[in-house]
Parts: sequence; structure tokens; C-alpha cells
Amino acid sequence: MERLPADTRMGPVHLTVSDLDRSLGYWGDTIGLRVRGREDGRASLGDGDELLVLVEEPGVRPSHGHTGLFHVALLVPERRDLARFLAHAARDGVTLTGLSDHDVSEAIYLRDPDYHGIEVYADRPRELWDGQVRERMTTRPLDVEGLLRELEAPESEPFDGLPGGTVVGHVHFKASSIPETVGFYRDLLGFDVTASLGDQAAFLSAGGYHHHVGANVWESAGAPPPPPGHAALRHATIVLPTEDTRDEVVARVGAEDSPHGPLVRDPSGNALVLAAAE
Repeated sequence: MERLPADTRMGPVHLTVSDLDRSLGYWGDTIGLRVRGREDGRASLGDGDELLVLVEEPGVRPSHGHTGLFHVALLVPERRDLARFLAHAARDGVTLTGLSDHDVSEAIYLRDPDYHGIEVYADRPRELWDGQVRERMTTRPLDVEGLLRELEAPESEPFDGLPGGTVVGHVHFKASSIPETVGFYRDLLGFDVTASLGDQAAFLSAGGYHHHVGANVWESAGAPPPPPGHAALRHATIVLPTEDTRDEVVARVGAEDSPHGPLVRDPSGNALVLAAAE
């Protein structure tokens, strides 16, 4: 089976939201992403590269009990950037849903007004975990005090948004079946499994990264995709290094055409656009 090139990465994530003004307030002021453009109920966010696209459908409800997005994970360049985000959250009363140390990374979790999951994280140096993800990746409480010691004065550290160089580090999906999910992402697309929790969760990547894709069974095996009328994942993006490598994957998986490029769906119905970096 062909493996994905080592420089494969994740690209923009497209989400449906119920109130675009409200969402832009949250993703801009609270998360710190800059609005790149807005038109006809759609907005693009990111600093330089596009990281997120929000599409308004008034009246949609949060998607509970369905497959889809668990969280979009925004990777900041430095540990100090994560400390700055945490100081902002503490100072400005931002509601958090989790603070975790995964050994390979440190992470802060939130939810937007439509209940879309968000992770803001910083990687530990790769030489500390390279080739050891299966043994080392874990979840324990984040050392909040240790992280904030990256800053001289956390209580007054300015927050001007997420820094340049922030990327979509990984996307974590809610899945209906982990074996079927692994069969798709590993055996068809060409990712490698880096860690797993049996039939409950799996983590996959290209090039030895700890994970570009995560998946866990959401509430119950066999959960369906969200029906119309729900705030949902529209699609995530996998970016291949060249058009030739993208076209090779497209031919292998049998992608369909979409306005955003070749699109495939995993066994849980999660949509993935296959893009080329150049």
C-alpha cells in the first residue's frame, strides 16, 4: 500500500455555524484568529494561510450524538505562545473544557458557541518523542503553573491573537467505528497508525508526526452523521505536497468532484477535500 508523503499536512477546516457575527466574535476575540475575508454568509479566518472557513445557516442546532468534528486543533509555534493564550483565557474569563499534557504536546480545549470542539496546542520538541508516539502519547493534567512560568507577568501579558505560523496541526473526528476508520485512513488513504486504544480511538499521521488525524467512537458505535439542520463539519482538508501526489491519491481512493476540489468521505461520513500545496 502506498504511504502518504512525509510532508503531507492538514489544511483549512470548514464548519457550519448558526450566527456568523457571533462566531466571528468568538473565533476572533477569544481564539485569536484574524478574519481574512467575509462575503455572502461565509468568512475565512487565519493569518496568512487560511485555517478556518465558517458558513452561516441560521437556526442550525449543535450536533450531539452524531459523527463529525470532535475538535480542530490549532498548533502554535512555541510553548510561550500557548502560555500567552492560557494567560488570556484566565484573565478574560474564557470557558475551557480541558487542560491536558499529552507528553508529545500540551493542549487547551474549548468549544465555540455552536459546540464545535477546539484545541489550541504546542508540541514538545520532536526529538523527545520521535519514533515513540505509541509508547509516550498519553493524557494527564496540564502543569498550568509550569506553563505560565514561560511568561514574566502572566496577569498583564498582552494577547493580540494567535501568532503567525499557527497551523491546523490535526483534526480529530467523531467516528462510528474505529476498525473501519483505520481501514480507510491507513489502508486506503495511506496514513500510518501512530497510537490506538483498541476499538475506542486511533491516531494516524504521515511522516512520523504524532497525529494528523484522530478518531474516537462518539457516544456509541454506529452513530450516524448529523442530518440537515445541525451545526456540523462541512469538510476538513488534507494537503499533499504536489499536484502529482494529490492526483495519485485521488486516483487511488476514487474522489468525487466538489467546488473545493476532489472530495472523499470516510466510513463515518466525514468529508475530506484533497488539496495540493503547489
